[in-house]
Amino acid sequence: MDDASHHSLPMSAVQQFDIIVLGAGISGLVAASILSAQGNRVIVVDEYDHVGGNHIDWSSDEGYTFDVGSLIFQDDSPLLRHFPELLERYVPIKPTWGRLNPQGKITVYPISIRDDILGAGPIGVVRIFVSVLYARIFCRRMANARDFARYWIGAYLLHRSGLGTYMKRFYGICAEEIDLDLARKRMLWIAEYASLMNLLRRLLKRKRSIAPKNRQMARPREGFAALYGAALSRLESCGVVFKLSASIHQVHKTDRGYEMSLDNTSLAAARIISTVPIEVAERICGNGKTSGLKTITLITLYFSFAGDRGFPQSIIYNFSHEGSWKRLTVYSDFYGRVAEREYFAVEVIAGVVTSAEQAEADFRHHACANGLFKGDLSLEGSQVLTNAYPIYSKGAAQIAADAIARLRTFGIESIGRQGGFNYQPTARVSTIDVETAIGNP
Repeated sequence: MDDASHHSLPMSAVQQFDIIVLGAGISGLVAASILSAQGNRVIVVDEYDHVGGNHIDWSSDEGYTFDVGSLIFQDDSPLLRHFPELLERYVPIKPTWGRLNPQGKITVYPISIRDDILGAGPIGVVRIFVSVLYARIFCRRMANARDFARYWIGAYLLHRSGLGTYMKRFYGICAEEIDLDLARKRMLWIAEYASLMNLLRRLLKRKRSIAPKNRQMARPREGFAALYGAALSRLESCGVVFKLSASIHQVHKTDRGYEMSLDNTSLAAARIISTVPIEVAERICGNGKTSGLKTITLITLYFSFAGDRGFPQSIIYNFSHEGSWKRLTVYSDFYGRVAEREYFAVEVIAGVVTSAEQAEADFRHHACANGLFKGDLSLEGSQVLTNAYPIYSKGAAQIAADAIARLRTFGIESIGRQGGFNYQPTARVSTIDVETAIGNP
């Protein structure tokens, strides 16, 4: 994994395999694991020079290691069925979550009864419940994510809590433009929090400490390379071949299946599984039809800090109505400080800000305005990642389904977060989706 050329194939006219897997992220790795176990000769092809997909790490000379992508795993994840070697490489952690609300307070994530409801005062509480009652009676017809959230918590609390603003930050579009089906699938926690019975239980009962059923784990301190290198080694020992740093030109149908042309070789197989963005798969098919689906460009800022950060939680979401950043993760809470300094990453969706320089200036201004990170805040580096995840705008799910159907007609099976246009927040979900899509022996 340290050297892409280690996994490169020798120059040859055509390399023969049973199945080509496009993409070496979690979905691609799990697909390769399943397919090789079924006795297939599998090659995994990726334009990246590493395995792990958008789980990308970055280290500085000072000893800080940052990353892009989901940090937290679980020790009972189905991913470990395919790659049990990962468990010993994980670092056990006890993460805590908070959010910066529109009132400038770090409070409970995702909703705080004390701060968001009771903190509104007697008149505010009345406005909240009247707003909810109005929505339940007159706003039953839903067309988008904002309608869904408004129905359950009312327009007033939607604004006061900052949830509407956060949805725009996360999905890259206004809540009015977010697909309703996605909201119903992935935002059911709103309905749970808005249940009158659940609300009364939270108000009247003392908070209980319930031990989690699984342990929360983080990637190794050294970065994702130390984690996914174990998965790569297992697959290679099972006969899976990796072709990284690959420039894919086109896929052609042949009498025996498909032939894929790369820079220095061609690959032939009877079957192609794609976990790369749909538009990438459409491009290499060369059929002239593109879906026009859009994806998020993610800017990640890497900071070190000495001083008073202003909150105890390790992960903070930005629910305020200002600032472009959406989440920050304090790695030093999990791995320890470096030279007595804390270090953390800040995620920003490109939109209002379009560069790392703009994102840094925006974050510094917003942090200062809210009393966060009082002390020595130093930018260590940054990364800009295109195609971070799909934008789930209204109608996009159907457009994606039509594109996936066209790809399947051509012969490409498009699955996973990118290939299946599925919202997959964890490695657990990604693994289960792939197992469902192609069958787990």
